[in-house]
Amino acid sequence: MPDSVYIRFISAADVEELSLTDEEIIGAVEEGLRAQGSGRAVIEPRVHLEPDPAIDGHFNILRGSISSMGVAGVKIVGDFVDNYLVGLPSEMALLNLFDPSTGMPKAVVEATSITEMRTGALTAIGARYLARSDSKILAHVGARGTAYWNIRLLDRLFDFEQIRVHSRRPESREEFGRRMSDELGKPVIVAPDWESCVSGADIVVEASRLRRPEPLLKTSFVAPGSLIIPYGTMSAVELSLTDIMDKIVVDDWAQCATGRFGALRAHVENGKLSKDTIHGELCNIVVGTLPGRQSPLETILFWHRGLSLSDIALGSLLLERAERQSLGERFHLR
Repeated sequence: MPDSVYIRFISAADVEELSLTDEEIIGAVEEGLRAQGSGRAVIEPRVHLEPDPAIDGHFNILRGSISSMGVAGVKIVGDFVDNYLVGLPSEMALLNLFDPSTGMPKAVVEATSITEMRTGALTAIGARYLARSDSKILAHVGARGTAYWNIRLLDRLFDFEQIRVHSRRPESREEFGRRMSDELGKPVIVAPDWESCVSGADIVVEASRLRRPEPLLKTSFVAPGSLIIPYGTMSAVELSLTDIMDKIVVDDWAQCATGRFGALRAHVENGKLSKDTIHGELCNIVVGTLPGRQSPLETILFWHRGLSLSDIALGSLLLERAERQSLGERFHLR
C-alpha cells in the first residue's frame, strides 16, 4: 500500500498572514533568476487558453522546475479585462507545487498576490541591473494589481524624488495615486495623459490594460539614458521604440518569441526583435555572464513576460514558511 499523500492549501489570507518582507520577495525571485542563469532550472514557455472569443480574456499557463529548491510548479492565471465591471480583479491565479523527483503534489497556493509580488520584484530586479543608479523620476502607466508592487519595490531600491502614475480610467488612477502616496509617505503625481507621465522619466514602466494594440507610448517621449519596461498584454509602444535602444533585455527569449500576446509582439513579427538583436536574458546578467548597464548614457529596454520560476520560488518560500508556522489547510489527498 503506498504511503499517504498530503497537500497544503495556502489561501490569500494565509499569504497575507505570512507577510513576506520586500527583501524576501526580491530575494526569492532573484534566486529563481540565478537558478535559471546557472542551469539549475527548467522553464517552459507559457501557453494560453482562450475559452470564448466573445469575452475579452484568456488563461495563461506557466510551467517550470527549480532543482536547487526541489520544487516544480504549474500556475494558471486568468487575465480578464472587464472583471472590474463585476467587482473582480482582472487577474486571479492558482499555483500547484510538486516534488520534481516523484511527481507528488505538495501544495495549492492562491497565487493572485504571488503574481503581483513576483511581477513587481522582477521589475525592480531588472531596474537594479539596468537603470542608472541615480534614477530619481519614475513613470508608471497602469493601475492594475501588479502596479502596486512595481512602484513599492522600485521605490524601495531607488527612493525616487518624483513618482508619476497614469491609467486609462480617471477614477482608477486617482484612487491608485492616493493609495501609493499613503503607502510610500511621499507625493505621487497623477498624470492626465501618457506624455506628461512618461516624458523625461528615468524609469518608465508600461503596464497598461489595452483592448487592442495602440501606440500610446511614443518613442519621442523616451529620455536618453532611461530604462523602459513594457509588459502590457497588448502593445502600447511604437515600432520605432527598439530603434533607439542601446540594449534590449528579456526575461526568457523562448516565451518572448512565441504566442500572440505581449508588449513587443509586433516587433518580433516585423523582424525588429530577434535572438540576435537582444542583449540577452536578465538571468545571465544576474549570474554575471553578461554585463548589465555599462554607461549612464545607455538607453535600455527590459521586456518581461513573467517567469514561472518566479512564481515557484515565491510559492516554495511561502510553503516552507506555512509548514513551519502550521498555516493553511492540510488535506489528505490519498
